[in-house]
Amino acid sequence: MADIEFSVNGRAVSAGAELAELPLVDYLQEDLGLTGTKFCCGIGVCRACTVTVKRYSGAPLDVLLACSTPLSQLQGVSVYTVEQLASGGSLHPLQSAMLTEFAFQCGYCTPGFLMAATALWDRLAAQPIPADELDEAIQMAVGEHICRCTGYVRYHTAIKRAITEAGGLLR
Repeated sequence: MADIEFSVNGRAVSAGAELAELPLVDYLQEDLGLTGTKFCCGIGVCRACTVTVKRYSGAPLDVLLACSTPLSQLQGVSVYTVEQLASGGSLHPLQSAMLTEFAFQCGYCTPGFLMAATALWDRLAAQPIPADELDEAIQMAVGEHICRCTGYVRYHTAIKRAITEAGGLLR
């Protein structure tokens, strides 16, 4: 069996075939030292482990649950984690809005919320929606995420604020 080749945050990586069944979250944390993606339930229910992926060039970002995705499913895929959101010393607008809205308490689930919101942001950049559909779009993007501190309203408010203030994501 051949090595598994994919990219993480724009960096090419290669995992040996013996790691084919290793969950992505373990590879990110143990092999790459990227600890932002969180392991919580281990069965893809809480969504704290959410990362985004592009399955091929030009594809929209999609969400992926890193706790239940083995490396064998990532051949040729581009994976993005919360570590890549900030750029050039500046936070992504979604990160800034999370801080402004005090959207989290313990913060454990925040990376998952951010990555799901980033996938929504990417879809809206490609195909803006009417402003009156934004609440529903946010609910579809992050509605299944679990926050033990019950920060749901603030997460929703922060995501809405960032998208509304960004310009070009709504019509």
